[in-house]
Amino acid sequence: MTGCTVLQGHARFMAPDTIAVGEEQLTAPRIFINVGGRALVPPLSGIDRVPYLTNSSMLARDRVPEHLIVVGGSYVGLEFSQIYRRFGARVTVVEMAARLVAREDEDISQAIREIVEGEGIAVRTGAECIRLAPHPQGIAVGVNCAEGDPEIVGSDVLLAVGRRPNTDDLGLDQAGVAVDARGFIQVDDFLATNVPGIWALGECNGRGAFTHTAYNDFEIVAANLLDGEARKVSDRIPAYALFIDPPLGRVGMTDSQARASGRPLLGAQRPMSRVGRAIEKGETQGFMKVVVDAETRQILDAAILGTGGDEAIHGVIDMMNAGAPYPVLQRAVPIHPTVSELIPTLLGELQPLR
Repeated sequence: MTGCTVLQGHARFMAPDTIAVGEEQLTAPRIFINVGGRALVPPLSGIDRVPYLTNSSMLARDRVPEHLIVVGGSYVGLEFSQIYRRFGARVTVVEMAARLVAREDEDISQAIREIVEGEGIAVRTGAECIRLAPHPQGIAVGVNCAEGDPEIVGSDVLLAVGRRPNTDDLGLDQAGVAVDARGFIQVDDFLATNVPGIWALGECNGRGAFTHTAYNDFEIVAANLLDGEARKVSDRIPAYALFIDPPLGRVGMTDSQARASGRPLLGAQRPMSRVGRAIEKGETQGFMKVVVDAETRQILDAAILGTGGDEAIHGVIDMMNAGAPYPVLQRAVPIHPTVSELIPTLLGELQPLR
């Protein structure tokens, strides 16, 4: 790009307007931090005595593990679990929480568990005290679950227990940039830090852990600085996907968050076994559901766990971003035969939630 200079090296702040890269120092009135994150390696007992994999090093493997133990039963852990199970490995998922993907609603968590267990993946939830130790056959993982063997022996261990921002070696203290207890850079609704002239974008600001939210951070900052707009992070409707097969597409609140809001609610749910496209493909696992505000008729949340769910959910995302009441989508005429064509039908089945 014309006018763009790329420097490769370890950058660190020397002052609020000065960055050092090796021996070179750069001064600028505006600095944008976008350093991403990396896999969290928790201080599990025995972690220093065994080899382990993360989402990055897992991609460099040149063999299929005999028995892969995945510590962490959320998005990254489940995606890798299904991949390697389909490669032919034995796979066990160990999760400290009482259920998989605990941030999701209970019905979604249970359906996901049935999907992965149906492929032969063993799931151990409620693993209250995970510990690691060398074993003649590989690595022993102690789980202390309420039921089942207290120890699992596998050939390889993948840690998938979260992410941490790459902010611990940037010299942020030299610039006076505030971070929270986990190292995420604190930003306001416009992605500005507490130091004038410094912004933080992407995973390191704790406002989203996805490529699409990181790119939207750029769009917000660019629009505000270059085009005189006043775009805000709080205007962004959260949406994401879990890329197992079948995938989960999610937008908005969870059901529990909607209920906690105290609003009068309407809700509906339909199994994928009643979706023509899913039947035609022979992929009828999962369901779709939606919750709306009974008074404003605004869609609050929706989830599609099933074939094409990661694409079909965008019809709902678009309606929510447009601020359109749910009857607009209910009266739409979608294409047959698709997964999306059942969304208006789903909205026609709304009933009061208690």
